[in-house]
Amino acid sequence: MFVTDIRKEFYEVVANQRVALLVASDIDALCACKILQALFHCDQVQYTLVPVTGWQDLGTAFLEHKEQFRYFVLINCGANVDLLEMLQPDDDSIFFICDTHRPVDVVNVYNDSQIKLLIKQDDDLGVPTYDDIFRDEDEEGGDSGNESEEGSEPSGKRRRYDEGAVERRIERQRAKREWEGRRREILFDYEQYEYHGTSAAMMFFELAWVLTKDTKDMLWWAIIGLTDQWVHDKITHMKYVTDIATMQRHVSRHNHRNEDEENSLSIDCMRISFEYDLRLTLYQHWSLYESICNSCYTSCSFKLWTLNGQKKLQEFLADMGLPLKQVRQKFHSMDMTIKENLREVIEESSNKYGMKDIRIQTFGVHFGFKNRFLASDMVHACAALLESTEKDDSDNFITALDSLSRSNIDRLHAGIVLAKKKLIAIQQTVASCICTNLILSQGPFLYCYLMEGTPDVKLFSKPAALTLLCKYLLKAFVHSTRNKRCKLLPLIMAAPKDVEKGTVIVVGIPPESETSDKKNFFGRAFEKAAESTSSRTLHDHFDTSIIELKTEDRSKFLDSLITLLS
Repeated sequence: MFVTDIRKEFYEVVANQRVALLVASDIDALCACKILQALFHCDQVQYTLVPVTGWQDLGTAFLEHKEQFRYFVLINCGANVDLLEMLQPDDDSIFFICDTHRPVDVVNVYNDSQIKLLIKQDDDLGVPTYDDIFRDEDEEGGDSGNESEEGSEPSGKRRRYDEGAVERRIERQRAKREWEGRRREILFDYEQYEYHGTSAAMMFFELAWVLTKDTKDMLWWAIIGLTDQWVHDKITHMKYVTDIATMQRHVSRHNHRNEDEENSLSIDCMRISFEYDLRLTLYQHWSLYESICNSCYTSCSFKLWTLNGQKKLQEFLADMGLPLKQVRQKFHSMDMTIKENLREVIEESSNKYGMKDIRIQTFGVHFGFKNRFLASDMVHACAALLESTEKDDSDNFITALDSLSRSNIDRLHAGIVLAKKKLIAIQQTVASCICTNLILSQGPFLYCYLMEGTPDVKLFSKPAALTLLCKYLLKAFVHSTRNKRCKLLPLIMAAPKDVEKGTVIVVGIPPESETSDKKNFFGRAFEKAAESTSSRTLHDHFDTSIIELKTEDRSKFLDSLITLLS
């Protein structure tokens, strides 16, 4: 059931209890976790934090902790499956679910006793009504009792009565069949597409605000959670702009509150500001040239994988009147005179080259006087730490969680170094896939397979890195192809997951368009294709459009998908 008063029905319930926090491994979930941890520290609530990477992890974590805990808080996992069916908990276990995955499973919505959904109801949820989905079975066999009575009535009358009972039963069965058919249709329409709702970090920040315990750190984490949804293309532009406006009001409130305080200029202060900044990834921690080359937006606009594109980039730099020496050195070493009006200069030249949206609404933060980060810098750094190939998942989770604290600036800088490597790898892979025509049109979708032995292939065995590559690649392909039909197709991408086990990881993303509603139909399609071909698949990821598949089953799985989607 949906929680309407998050303070009363959630926070005051768990405040005097021991709580198990089960947190998915994405940036929004990490930020939500940081906010909740800060609140729990305020009120001395005992909790245990368990990172979970998929459904199997979630099941194991629940089994390990169900004896000690009654209350479980699930962050960015658990809403889009029938949780009670999956975990089989005791009747006294209570689950609070704050999850951005949609659609929310109908059983979770209508379970009043054990499932409490911390989900904004003003999101366009479209949950079917109770009567359309659930039906009480007490109507069955309503007339059966009368038929066994051996009365003294004339036999003709009894036969007529029996005929009436049979007709009524047939009518009831026909109505039930109709209802079941209608139910199947309603559920299919409701569960067909996967998409994302309001950021979990924003939900918990609103809780902190209601409790009047919100701090600047919490506000910054909420902003990073929202920016994660934008960087990884999970929400529409309209939703992003609306949520940014909400956060902007909170930023103004905090900044206004701190104006009179003594420490507003101290060495360890934190200042958050609304920015209308450039869509150049990590440009303040890189050189301008490298940032332009490795940002999806500029790289696709110039088609930098072609010689023509490289020429265009040189013309663009010349048009801005920036010396190559300045452009190629670290941003913080550039001349102050150039840095002062850099955004305006870049915007002016970008308009001439058809890049009308080079600037985006976002937020920046100053830690003291030296460290300045944009929200998107934090997302890229944190994501690179979370999926680092050097350590295992639980270590990565803790490192990424730590990098969000301003006391751990060194970890954040290490994350930025990893993020640069990842972006360069993505850009090089996109260029090689397009130049060697690795993207094949399979009819209803485009398909690309990264062979074993491709550079950086290990990096793309991780779901978020592969999804980001997939999105960049589709954007680049749409910019480079002349085939109008191909521009409207979704993309499926596969990469080796585990060579020893012989598995590949497969990701599907919707077609690329500015007005796209970001709804993804591949989750349902993957399930059906695996079922119809008996392919050995593992649907373990919280995003249903990411699966693992045995390498030798790949071709029959794809053939089935083509048939299914044609």
